[in-house]
Amino acid sequence: MCRFLHAAHGKKPLSLREDFAGPAGLAAEWAGQSPAHTALAVDIDREPLSHAPASARLKKKVADALRCRDRADIIALFNFAAGEIHDRRRLVAYFKVLRASLKKGGIAALDIYGGSNAFAPGSLSTFARIPGGRQRVRYTWQQVAADPDTGMVENHLHFSIGRQKWPSAFIYKWRLWSIPELRDALLEAGFSTVETYDRLGDAVDQHGNLRIRPVSPEKGRPLDDDFVVYLIARK
Repeated sequence: MCRFLHAAHGKKPLSLREDFAGPAGLAAEWAGQSPAHTALAVDIDREPLSHAPASARLKKKVADALRCRDRADIIALFNFAAGEIHDRRRLVAYFKVLRASLKKGGIAALDIYGGSNAFAPGSLSTFARIPGGRQRVRYTWQQVAADPDTGMVENHLHFSIGRQKWPSAFIYKWRLWSIPELRDALLEAGFSTVETYDRLGDAVDQHGNLRIRPVSPEKGRPLDDDFVVYLIARK
């Protein structure tokens, strides 16, 4: 993800702010790239932030991301965090604060899912190995309920290791914004352009730079029926 953000920015960004950071996985990865990279993890809940790794280049801030004004080259809100804001007026207001917090040439990065089954109940499971161990964690994303009339969805995250199970370890009730809704809100907030990416990179050039390109349905590259995309909003 960090390589994608570097490529999307286009210059040499060094500072990143992760809003709705939880345990600050992205911020920690960013800060660990070099002694020059710094990150700020922002979350209103102190408990998940307490699990972020200790680092002189990673700062943690317990605060409402909607009002945070700490400046950075890149401000990221992933894991569909924009859905935590249910009202469009508040969404635009947050995007205005976010834009004002970006340094010159900065970008905001966020993700969203959608497609033909976006409002259909269902589940998807994947496995991840515990670092330094042989055990695998089964991770299940379940969409329990969805209302296309209001755009509200309820998603649960379940985890299991062998016979140990943690059902509904996390429960999210959020607004599933569409790509056009998010793009319009970002532009209304003052961003100059908003690009859509459906992958984190195509290839690496001879100089070691990651090649990324936005989705362009006009050029024969439409989105899949079900998708996760990344929006890059430029100041």
